[in-house]
Amino acid sequence: MRVLVGDIGGTKTGIGVAETDGLAVTLRQVRRYPSADFDSLESLIIQYLHETGQVPARDCHLGAFAVAGPVEGRHCRTTNLPWEIDADLIEHILEFRAVGLLNDLEAVAWGVAALGPDDVAEIHPGGAPQQPAVGNACVVAAGTGLGEAGLYWDGTRHHPFATEGGHTDFAPLDEREFALLGFLQQRFGRVSWERVASGMGIGNLYDFLLTWHQAATPDWLAAELAAGDTAAAVAAAAGRCPICRETMDLFFSLFGRESGNLALKHLALGGVYLGGGIAPKNLEALRASRFLEGFFAKGRMEPHMRRMPVRVILRAETPLLGAARYMGLR
Repeated sequence: MRVLVGDIGGTKTGIGVAETDGLAVTLRQVRRYPSADFDSLESLIIQYLHETGQVPARDCHLGAFAVAGPVEGRHCRTTNLPWEIDADLIEHILEFRAVGLLNDLEAVAWGVAALGPDDVAEIHPGGAPQQPAVGNACVVAAGTGLGEAGLYWDGTRHHPFATEGGHTDFAPLDEREFALLGFLQQRFGRVSWERVASGMGIGNLYDFLLTWHQAATPDWLAAELAAGDTAAAVAAAAGRCPICRETMDLFFSLFGRESGNLALKHLALGGVYLGGGIAPKNLEALRASRFLEGFFAKGRMEPHMRRMPVRVILRAETPLLGAARYMGLR
């Protein structure tokens, strides 16, 4: 079965053709585009088809698209893009036999089973290493935003499902974090975990810490920040800039806390998977950070937290793999 698959993110959109036979998925002709360069998903797909010479009615009859935003039925208004996505419209315009639409983190959850040993990096082994982890699992992805999904264990296999948990309320713990909450409330009103534990969150934390320390951005860093990718610039400058280093330390601690919150709510003894772009790009910094300290710090529940394996997803195409598996197995 051949499926045109897409991973629609707030910053980048990946499109490719998947050949799938149940669990096994092979991806071909994967290309990535700046999402903001297009006014709709349909126009982006048409551009891809033009560049690759794919013809839906001839080369693939199915489409499956993972979208960063809440999917209701066959429709989604994207969270960090001004797009309205309608599966029926795409099906009609591009003459597909069927089009599936799912949340991007649900797609990552579908893709977990297609990952090999080299596609993940272990951060914490969890329970007895000789025994396979069974039970519910979850996915937490810090990228442009903060995505979260679950995998319900029915005793035989996992069933992925979407959530919008990244938009739940941020909870501060100490004086600095209460000051952070007040700073962000002035900027946004309501403050969610996405505002502090994502790419946009890194920018927010950096701005707050400049104010907290009454500091200024170094001249050498200002030009890099002006280029637009604040999260990447702050992460890259952590070795030279004390405020950037503190920003990343705080980010990893908060990311660990919220990952632990989700894992505890799902009792994810089957594993916690960290997706998105930030964790794999900063893997050694993550290992050396207070991420696990924040993850484990759940009071009386800490022994259960330590039984949960924690792994970073290294394969960027995981949402595309998951979209193909969703279309093939639903």
